[in-house]
This record gives sequence, structure tokens and C-alpha cells, in this order.
Amino acid sequence: MSMNLNHVFTYPYDNDLLMRKQKSIRRELLARPNVEYMDKRIAVLCGSTVDDIKNILELFLLDAGIRPQFYQSEYNKFYEDAVFGNPELESFQPDIIIVFTSVINILNLPVLGDEDAVVGQKLQMEMERFTQVWNGLMERYPNAVIVQNNMELSYEIELGSLDAVEHYGMTRFVEALNRRFADYAMSHDNFYLHDLHGLAARIGLLKWHNRFQYYAYKLAMSYDVIPEVSLGLAKIIKGILGKNKKCLVLDLDNTLWGGIIGDDGMENIEIGHETPTAEAYTAFQQYVLKLKERGVILAVCSKNENDIAKTGFNHPDSVLHIEDFISFYANWEPKNNNLRAIAEEINIGTDSLVFIDDNPAERQLVRDTMPEVAVPEVDPVDVSSYIRAIEGAGFFEPVMISEDDRKRNESYRGNLRRKSLAETAKTYDEFLQSLGMEAEIGEFRPLYYDRIAQLTNKSNQFNLTTRRYTRADIEQVSDDERYVTLYGRLRDKFGDNGLVSVVIGEKIDDTLHIRLWLMSCRVLKRGMEQMMLDALAARAAADGCQELVGYYYKTAKNKMVADLYAAFGFEKIMQSGDDTVWRLPLGGYEKRGKYITLLERTE
Repeated sequence: MSMNLNHVFTYPYDNDLLMRKQKSIRRELLARPNVEYMDKRIAVLCGSTVDDIKNILELFLLDAGIRPQFYQSEYNKFYEDAVFGNPELESFQPDIIIVFTSVINILNLPVLGDEDAVVGQKLQMEMERFTQVWNGLMERYPNAVIVQNNMELSYEIELGSLDAVEHYGMTRFVEALNRRFADYAMSHDNFYLHDLHGLAARIGLLKWHNRFQYYAYKLAMSYDVIPEVSLGLAKIIKGILGKNKKCLVLDLDNTLWGGIIGDDGMENIEIGHETPTAEAYTAFQQYVLKLKERGVILAVCSKNENDIAKTGFNHPDSVLHIEDFISFYANWEPKNNNLRAIAEEINIGTDSLVFIDDNPAERQLVRDTMPEVAVPEVDPVDVSSYIRAIEGAGFFEPVMISEDDRKRNESYRGNLRRKSLAETAKTYDEFLQSLGMEAEIGEFRPLYYDRIAQLTNKSNQFNLTTRRYTRADIEQVSDDERYVTLYGRLRDKFGDNGLVSVVIGEKIDDTLHIRLWLMSCRVLKRGMEQMMLDALAARAAADGCQELVGYYYKTAKNKMVADLYAAFGFEKIMQSGDDTVWRLPLGGYEKRGKYITLLERTE
């Protein structure tokens, strides 16, 4: 009997179901039709028993379209594998390495009566031991990213509140070690911290620790919280690989404010600080605004009269305002239809949407008709459940926040203004010329490594080979003379689109093979693709190449670029099914770009 995966992966998750049915859920996930998985090799170097943690992690990753292959170290051999090497791990060549340790793996613990200097030495010894692990892994696997747990607190302490005060207190020691871990993460690329300390605090240490299970099975945390731990790791991996959601779509009545705007009127909706309910809605709006400020796109999908619905944002206590939303659909159409319209207007996939609605019937309609949309279960009686649902599932959890992320809403708003201008222009060429576009194109540089890696993992429509790169991969090709690398930034009179295009080519003899060519869907058909080809051709010719060879590998989402090489004058030289190979001689190459002014690269 087939399992309802949409039910299984609706937040909040049924932890007991995940643990009991993990094998059958895995089979169902792998049997899904038309799913193009991203394959990743993940090594788990463990300081405790992690079999179930790894298995549930696999389920969350498969649900996100990531198919992991695992290497698992022997029990508590994380230090040996990292520092002294392991032939099996070296043969595995991991893309991602999880160092799964916890408070039980601290060796140099302070004891009652230790002098301050002694505690400092123990702290330094512990930090040096873990630094050896991380540095060893970075040296052996320079293209891998590392995910390291920090340390949760022990439930059993001897000194009570004094444990957080005395320099030899376990609580104070763990918190000091965690700060050292965080400082290392801040100063090292391709290193991410999994906040086990915070997760245990949110769950509760009494529920987190089960000493019998540790003594019997060497589980560092209770069997019952394993799905939460696996989810925490999955959030980070999804963030690294660009699998996070992009847009939060919100209902209005009893979602962003209390009451029904059409019946109660703007002056009577609950928002502000007069009642506990009003306070709760204000807190939710404040939270949503913070999401917007770090790049989450906001949209409205509400059954309402459009003009009346908008009056709710005129309330003097409303934190959010109409201009905070990129797309606004308030009408009487079915909400699944409006969600499709929102995605089309913004030009993103419907699988990038998270939908929050207080009405269970509306939530179920969307789940049944659009299973790719994330629709968490929320409790309208407890408005704070909206925040818990979004944060708990980690739909938008960042692993880094770039300048382009912070500007994303303005970029999409600019796209809507460009669309409006295009509708009034007499010809498309006239529209392009009126934009006053300027481009910056240059070789990859460290300032943009994170954004480039982010694009390679997110862009699906204009992506000819859909190769995925981590930041470490980007650093490697940037330092390798065999590769030609180009990024492209685009701005116009409506704003800066940021870094929107990436090309990686490999030089073999006198041919440049285009291994990656992608562009953000935000700037499609504005001439940036021609500018990137011009720059690539010029760079290849300068390096002595006689021709370009391009590859198109068909996916479910990149059909729009199937004929790109043909449109640019390439000759098809090979075809295997839907995958094609194209060739363009560089002799007599004529530039294609127009309407875009090429700028000097800024430092």
C-alpha cells in the first residue's frame, strides 16, 4: 500500500512514524516518478551511535531532491579518520563531511577545584584536538564542506546555578568551547556549525538526555529526539545545496491580523499592543518582516475583495505594508490557482513556495492539488505556531546571507516594473534599449564565491548542464589554470540585479569545453546571455583556443535552453537521447551583445 508522502513530510513531523517506517518511507521516496535527484557523497564521522540519525537524515534529504550516499566511521573514530586518514574514506571522496560529536566526546573536562589557568589549558587542549580534526579533513578533502556539531549541555550538573559561574563549572566550560567553535566557523570557509546546543535547549535537556540509552546503545541523545537532530543537519545541507524555499505566501484574515477585514473593518482588526491576541499578530508580522530583510520574497493569497484587503495594512499598528509584498492576490478564486499565478508573476517555481493559512480546508486543498508547495500545519488559536512552523521546518534557514540576498525583494520588484515597461513599449528592442543596462563581467573572485556556489545550486531553468558546485569547488576551479571562469552582474535604471550569470569552461588542447553555463531567471531575454558568450569567446581566443564546445543535458526544468546553442550559431555534433553537444569555431567570431554597456570591473 502506497504511503502519503505529503502527509509524512508536512510539518510538524510525526517523529514516531519517521522512526518506525523509515525503510518503507525511503522506498516510497526513491520510487517517486520524474524526480531528478542531486547525488551527494556524505561522510558521517561519529563520536556516538548515529545509524538512525543517518537514516532519518536520508529521508529528509530525499524529500528535498538530494540522494545521499553515506560513509560512516566506526564508533568514536572521528579523530582517527580525520587526523590519520582512512583508505576507505579517501576512496569515498566525500562532498560533505559531518563531524557528529556531542558533550560526551569532551575529553579534557574541568574538575572541582581546578585553577582558572588549568581550566584555560583544558579548554585550549580541547579546541586544539578539534582543530586537528577540521584541519586534517580540509587538507585531505579540500573540495568537501564540513558540518560540525557544537556541544549541548549535560542535564546532570553538580553545582546548580553556580555551574554557569565558576570557571571549573561544566556549563561555563561548554559555553566557552562553543564560542571557540563559532569563532572558527566565522573565520573558515566551507565550515558550518550545527547548533546542537540550541536544539537541545529548545527541546529540553530532560527530554534530550536518556542515560540508559547511552549506557545500552551509546546514543548521545534520546531515541525520541533523533528526527529533530536529523532535521537540523538536513536544514544545513539543504541550505548549502540551494534547496531552501524562496517565497512566503500569506493569507490575511486571522493570519496576519485577528478578525475579518471585510466584516470588522480596518479599525477593528486585532493588531498592535492592546490585547494578547493583537500582540501575537504583531510579533508574527515582525518576524515576517525580518524574513523579508534577509531575502525571503513575500506574497499574499487571500479570499477577499482586493481594495478592502489592502486597507488592513493602513492600520497604524501594522508592521507590514503593501510595498513589502512582491505579489498580492486578494480575490475569490481558488487559492491553488492564485498560488500558481503568484509563482508565474514572480517567475519562480511553485516548489519554491511556503503557504501559511489559518483555514484547514484551504491548507488541505493546496496540499492535495500542489504537493510541491510547503504547507505546514498551524494552529490559529496559537498565532506563535506560525513562527514555530516556519522556523521548525527550516524552510528559509540560511547558511550565509549575501548582499544579493538582502536585495532580492527589490530585484523582483524591479522585474515587475520592467514587465510594466515592456507592455507599453512598441517593440521589444525598444524596451531593452530603454532599460539603460550595464554589465560587469569578470573572472571569479573570492568576494563572489558564495553567491556563485549559491547560483549553481539554485538555477534550474537557464542551466545547460545543471552541474552543482560547493564553495570549495568554486575555489578549486578558480585556482586551476585549465579553467576559464566568468561571472556577470547586471543593473539597469530600475535597480541592481546583482550577480546573475556564471560560466565555467575547461581548456583541453585548443578547445574550450563549456562545463557550466547558467543564468538567473530574473534576467532572461535581456541580452545578458549574448554578453556572456561574447566575453567567453574573447577569453577563450586570448588563451589560444580555436573553438567552443557546449553541452546540453536535459532535465525536467531546463527545456527553455534546449535550442540555445543552435540560436547562437553552434553546430550540433552529437546527440544521445535528449542530450546534445555543440561546436562553434572562434575564427571570425562576431559579437552578439547589444543594448548593454560593459563596465570596468570594480574592486
